[in-house]
Amino acid sequence: MLAPFLIFAVGNESRGDDALGPLLLRELEFWLMASDLADQFELLEEFQLQVEHAMDMKGRLLVLFIDASINSSAPFSFYRTQASDTPVLYSHALAPEALLKVYAQFYHENPPTVFILGVSGESFELGEGLSTRAAEHLTAALEFSKKLLHQATAADWDNLCTH
Repeated sequence: MLAPFLIFAVGNESRGDDALGPLLLRELEFWLMASDLADQFELLEEFQLQVEHAMDMKGRLLVLFIDASINSSAPFSFYRTQASDTPVLYSHALAPEALLKVYAQFYHENPPTVFILGVSGESFELGEGLSTRAAEHLTAALEFSKKLLHQATAADWDNLCTH
C-alpha cells in the first residue's frame, strides 16, 4: 500500500551544511519507527531532484521537501509551494516547483499539495562537516517536524507556515 505522505530530503553529506536534509530525514525515520505513524509516511533521499521523481508523488495526499537553505531565516522556513510556470528546460537538478510542473505535464492533473522545509545553513564547501549553527538549526527543525507530522493535513500545515 502506498503511504499517503511523502517526505523527500535533498542534499549532499560531503558538502557541509548541505547534509541538513538527509540528516533530518534520518532523525525523522528513527522517530517515526518509534511512533505509530511510520506506515503513513514514505521517506526518500536524493542528492538532487530529477524529472523521474514526479512519479514518486503520484497518489500522495501531501509531500514535504526538506533541504538546506542559504536564503531561509534561521533556524528554518516552512511554506506551501506551487508549480512554476517557468518552462522546464533541463532534466537535471530541478527545484521542487519545477518538479510540480513536470508532474502536471506528465499526469495531466494537479500535483499533490506540497510544502518545503528549508533548514538554514551557512557553509556548503566540499569536504566540510556540519557547522555548529546548522546543527542547532537541525535540532529546531526536528522538533518542528515532529509537531508537523502529528498534524498531517494541508490546513494544519498551512497554519504552521513561517511565511
